[in-house]
Amino acid sequence: MKNFNTLLLITLMSGFCLTAQNKDTKKADKHFDRYEFVKAVDDYNKLVEKGKADSYVYGQLAESYYNIFNTVEAERWYAKALETSSDPEMVFKYSQMLKANGKYEESNVQMDKFATMNPSDNRAIAYRENPDYLPKILEQGKKFNIQNADYNSEQSDFGGIMNDGKLYITSGRNDNRKNYGWNDQPFLDIYTITKNTDGTSQEATLANNEINTKYHEGLVSFSPDGKTMYFSRESYFEKDYEKDSISSARFSQLYLFKATKLGDDWDTVESLAINSENYSVKNPSVSADGKTIYFASNMPGGYGNFDIYKASINTDGTLGEPVNMGQKVNTEAQEMFPYISSNNTLYFSSNGHLGLGGLDVFYTKEIDGKIATIRNLGIPINSNTDDFAFIIDEENDQGLVSSNRAGGKGSDDIYEFKKLQPLCDVLINATVLDDKTREPIAGATVTLFDAEGNKVVSKTSNAEGLVEFMIECEENTELEVVMDGFDSKKVQVKGTNEEENNVQISLDPIEKLILAETIDLAPIFFEFDKSNITAQAAFELDKLVQIMNKYPEMKIYATSHTDSRGPESYNTGLSDRRAKTTVQYVISKGIDASRITGEGKGETEPKVDCSTGCTKAQHAENRRSEFIIVTEETETIEE
Repeated sequence: MKNFNTLLLITLMSGFCLTAQNKDTKKADKHFDRYEFVKAVDDYNKLVEKGKADSYVYGQLAESYYNIFNTVEAERWYAKALETSSDPEMVFKYSQMLKANGKYEESNVQMDKFATMNPSDNRAIAYRENPDYLPKILEQGKKFNIQNADYNSEQSDFGGIMNDGKLYITSGRNDNRKNYGWNDQPFLDIYTITKNTDGTSQEATLANNEINTKYHEGLVSFSPDGKTMYFSRESYFEKDYEKDSISSARFSQLYLFKATKLGDDWDTVESLAINSENYSVKNPSVSADGKTIYFASNMPGGYGNFDIYKASINTDGTLGEPVNMGQKVNTEAQEMFPYISSNNTLYFSSNGHLGLGGLDVFYTKEIDGKIATIRNLGIPINSNTDDFAFIIDEENDQGLVSSNRAGGKGSDDIYEFKKLQPLCDVLINATVLDDKTREPIAGATVTLFDAEGNKVVSKTSNAEGLVEFMIECEENTELEVVMDGFDSKKVQVKGTNEEENNVQISLDPIEKLILAETIDLAPIFFEFDKSNITAQAAFELDKLVQIMNKYPEMKIYATSHTDSRGPESYNTGLSDRRAKTTVQYVISKGIDASRITGEGKGETEPKVDCSTGCTKAQHAENRRSEFIIVTEETETIEE
């Protein structure tokens, strides 16, 4: 963003030593310290022309161009400064500017250098884990149709949210405002736009003077009933700022405010209690249920400069303590512009996660207090410039995103989009039901396994019998469901590109496994020539344990059988070892040893007569375990 950096950055991340300043740079440095980057560029360039430049001046030029997003010049001067400097953050910014200019291979060279210099940095770790991320993002395919909005001006326009039939945007189009030194353009105000029935837009109208001041106002969000507006504003209006004793520059913070709907307009503007003269809070987004507000802040204790936070909205309108969204969302760089959608997907912009250049839009979801994988929205939402202030109507698949990409009407423009394809995360909604009553089962343990059979995570079904898992598109998985009193079950879930995959898992009462004389378990498999209990065998034997716990008088006689291939004596010994291991497993689960016995039968009691030959399937039928319910008659036979 070329024009809203005071509401984005506030604190510069310059890696240069102030001792490099001298009398020649005094004028330029004063403009730089006041965030008057346009004037600073002119003065630093004059020093270059006069032959008075050094690595400090080159670095300051690079930082100035970086902050007004002149990527070509920023790249040029970062390269010059790095000839004699080895500052890691400068290297990272240089890689970002190369990427913004489409020089992906050169950008990766610098990211390699940055990762070597700062191996513990999360940005470096993410890059090392996925150095070929760019083609993957570019090859995702266009999931959105995007076009420049007709209400953009030649100045900065961004944001956008509907309330009561009006679109609220932030814009620098007010020529009556004083220009801001950062980019020599007017201060920003909040405007409303009414859409005509034919889809065209009426002229943008300034919000009232309760909302707009002579300073910057930023993004807007609303309570679900539309009667409370949250927005950001510079703290100058509150007379909260610091004044540099040397440069006389005034440094403000960004505060969050709320206003109340009064008739058709806004009144009663209040500063929120989370504001502080020591840090900024900005970019509000209220959840669909009105209970949580998300925002960006550079308050102490974060992971980078600006991080994404959330806070509860109490019934009296006050806010709870801010909670950092954690290191999975936030990086050492910038995370801003959160938007929480109606289905609780969190969208945000970042230049710390792996992206196409500048700020990219990412998304994730919080399930059971855990953050799902962070995903890049890909092109065309993202470009090699800054893409931010993403908002979407999940029901209609339409929304807005702001960008300073080439081809717009102004420096920052608003783009309207339509989602054409689902995003590449799948939410598995697994519902556990009683097969007999069709009622949901609460308290069932549902475990997700990946395609290789590795356990990923276990969750417990809620009162509606529901558990949720977020997985990648096209990923085949398996769900294992265990519930006391019911027959455990495993269900294969085929990978899909759909956003949600609804799976119903019906469990039979455990009694269904009790037949007249035996317990009907699935085949108990052992590895070739081995007798140790496998995970699959344990899954079935746990059912037997559950039955025996429920019926404490029940006794079991376990037999193990082999097929007729191999020496008879060998098969007898192997089957006996397997039977005894099976018995020991059940005893290890707390069943009294007097209630279960086992014996290997070898090949002596085939289920299928293979004297004249058998198929593989028939041999498999003979390789079985049986669990016979011991009665007085059975005990007499055994004796």
